[in-house]
Amino acid sequence: MKKLSCFKAYDIRGKLGIELNEDIAYRIGRAYGQIYQPKTVVVGCDVRLSSEDLKQATIRGLNDAGVDVLDLGMTGTEEVYFGAFHLDVQGGIEVTASHNPMDYNGMKLVRENSRPISADTGLKDIQALAENNEFAEVTSKGTTKKYNILPEFVDHLMSYIDPAKIRPMKLVVNAGNGAAGHVIDAIEIKFKELNIPVEFIKIHHEADGNFPNGIPNPILIENRASTRDAVIQHSADMGIAWDGDFDRCFLFDEKGQFIEGYYIVGLLAQAFLLKQAGEKIVHDPRLVWNTFDVVEQYQGTAIQSKSGHAFIKDVMREHNAAYGGEMSAHHYFRDFAYCDSGMIPWLLAIAVLSETGKSLSSLVEEMIAKFPCSGEINFKVADTQATIQKIFDHYADQQPEIDQTDGISLNFGAWRFNVRASNTEPLLRLNIESRRDQNSRPMQSYVDELTQLIQG
Repeated sequence: MKKLSCFKAYDIRGKLGIELNEDIAYRIGRAYGQIYQPKTVVVGCDVRLSSEDLKQATIRGLNDAGVDVLDLGMTGTEEVYFGAFHLDVQGGIEVTASHNPMDYNGMKLVRENSRPISADTGLKDIQALAENNEFAEVTSKGTTKKYNILPEFVDHLMSYIDPAKIRPMKLVVNAGNGAAGHVIDAIEIKFKELNIPVEFIKIHHEADGNFPNGIPNPILIENRASTRDAVIQHSADMGIAWDGDFDRCFLFDEKGQFIEGYYIVGLLAQAFLLKQAGEKIVHDPRLVWNTFDVVEQYQGTAIQSKSGHAFIKDVMREHNAAYGGEMSAHHYFRDFAYCDSGMIPWLLAIAVLSETGKSLSSLVEEMIAKFPCSGEINFKVADTQATIQKIFDHYADQQPEIDQTDGISLNFGAWRFNVRASNTEPLLRLNIESRRDQNSRPMQSYVDELTQLIQG
């Protein structure tokens, strides 16, 4: 029995041919069907050149396990999430490698109501059965039908804004040749029907699995120039760029400046609390002060969760939170079955711009001025736990406030930092923030101090 190395903590990802191929995809579909025994599931795939064949193999596996399939065609991950809670189905699978290199692919799996399947909630069982490759025979095979989810998905997206309140604006949208373009086109048509005065400037818009403009991953600094330049060239109010399966979106202000995900959490918390004071907002522990400040200002309740989608979704469900945000540009919504979406955030952002009458830069610059941050800095170290202990020991005599929700956070009053081992890579991740009103030290001095400690 050959071990399958494509199974990760939260999803399935692997090198094509070696770690993931049509035979393995078939077995994953078959195992999913046998373990959960759903009547029907939705299946979609991103634009990668290998995705359609892997999707068809997964569907064959599901059908052979007796499961009916609604094939959604080429979709982003959140269209599968939407289908899995909106339609009368019991689960969903998206074939995607998101922002991984060209020679990779993968899958994201959910159960009924789009509940995540990760290592501790069933992914290991699917892996064991797929590795074993001995499946129960079924009396009747499942069927497959094509289904267009797009009209219902776009109608759902419109529920997050009040069309009458949106002021005229110009948006640069960069799909990165990934899966986002077809949704933007459908939203544009819907905006025209509703007389919403928004103009879209589309770049790298056509879905193209060859990724002629590079793998769509706007978190990489070298991938930001095209969006920034288009914003400046067209005097746009905002730029939006997505990753390949568009479950993450990244915002640029009207000056073309990339906005750190941390401040977007504050912006979206504000959007929900403008609509309904008293809502609960879930955030991760890496950077927190700006979120606390916004949530308090708009009469909400901030709740901290460990980083990672499975943890955030659980905490949101437990507290019935309206919104959860991670600084890694994953944003989760109660009305979206607690799933992450890359379309809802920018819609909420244009609602906040309209409501406040402010530019995106002025909204965000106020936050940055009060609570500067380092952005996430990654270090390759021999032993992550030993390095964390060394940092902890170094600062012990300063008696900081300690929080161990995720890695370790030390709070010194005027500044704080979080350091944690990555869930997915052999890296140590560091985030630092400070309070401008209590602080004369520049951020770089903290960065230098900790860098020396980690690497020294």
